Amino acid sequence: MNKIELEKIKQNALNEHIPIIMDDTLNEIDLILKNKKVNRFLEIGTAVGYSAICFTKYLEENGVIDTIERDSLRVKQALENIKLAEVEDKIHIFEGDAVEILPTLNEKYDVVFIDAAKGKYPFFLHEATRLIKEDGIILADNVLYKGYVMSDYNKHKQRTAVTHLREYLKEVKENPKFDTQILDVGDGLAVSKIKNI
Repeated sequence: MNKIELEKIKQNALNEHIPIIMDDTLNEIDLILKNKKVNRFLEIGTAVGYSAICFTKYLEENGVIDTIERDSLRVKQALENIKLAEVEDKIHIFEGDAVEILPTLNEKYDVVFIDAAKGKYPFFLHEATRLIKEDGIILADNVLYKGYVMSDYNKHKQRTAVTHLREYLKEVKENPKFDTQILDVGDGLAVSKIKNI
């Protein structure tokens, strides 16, 4: 992975106000994944490809990242960035709506990273649970959503997103399948490890 190009990709995204994964969230994921053998990684929400490029370092030699993005302009930017970072052989982009693409996937993944439409998080979790390996990890970014999720926030504008994020957190905390931690990094990171029950 080309570190100089990666820094450029990050700066361009920040300059264009494209939401990308925050440094402290990446650092936390680094601690979680550095000793995990990852052959298949699923990302829901590619944006400009920055996080997928960062995640390639966790892959085993022939490992691959499948990532889903519905915005065709973002897909174009992501493909350019992936090429710049010299990781084209490690990242495969599905262009389209994750709600439609996820049900068509049948691979089993070591890690699923969710960072897309907040209102769809419960659906993404349902699909991630189906696709995750028995000792896999599901990561969900921005689950605290500017602090709204844990407050009594109820304004109309963000109500759907907040309601669905609360539903997501309730499920990962109460479902005996998961061992979940909610980390106060970035805009909140939920780490759900699959328990061998």
